[in-house]
Amino acid sequence: MPWTAEAVQRVRADPRSLTTLFPIAARHAGTEAGEAVRVQLLQALPGSAPERIPALERLYRQGDTAERLAVLRALAPLDRDGDLGPAALPLIADALRTNDIRLVTAAVGPYTARHLDQPAWRQAVLKCVFMNIPLDAVAGLSRRTDPELVRMFHAFAAERLAAGRPVPDDLLTQLDLHDTGERHAHL
Repeated sequence: MPWTAEAVQRVRADPRSLTTLFPIAARHAGTEAGEAVRVQLLQALPGSAPERIPALERLYRQGDTAERLAVLRALAPLDRDGDLGPAALPLIADALRTNDIRLVTAAVGPYTARHLDQPAWRQAVLKCVFMNIPLDAVAGLSRRTDPELVRMFHAFAAERLAAGRPVPDDLLTQLDLHDTGERHAHL
């Protein structure tokens, strides 16, 4: 796409142009491709990954939901070699405080699986359960699930059943995967 190629070159030559190009990317690339183009623009930013953090924070904080989603989804490719480190975790924390399913889903991606500490990660996973976000959206779930998260899953399932509400199928699947021989006796 000519507009995208030109916009990427502009960002490489003048990083300040990102402020103008990022918000209008979807207008030029189309709504469907807008997010991918925004990710390309973020990847075109010169400098080290830590030097990109102020721009990411500014774009996220000033952006609409589509722009925030693009920033969140760009974190994994920008951190491909662990370059960002935990510096972008405040953006993840902000997204996880929302009740926007799209932002929470984007926030539990590969960047979060790599950098969020275990207690906060467990809370993010449980928030997905509360919001009925499919657990297959959680990057690193099989690798990072620990006995405490399984205990939290059991407690949530028991609470739902006590209230006469159904337990999400993907939560039951996780409980089956981490069955300790009880076979959900208390459920």
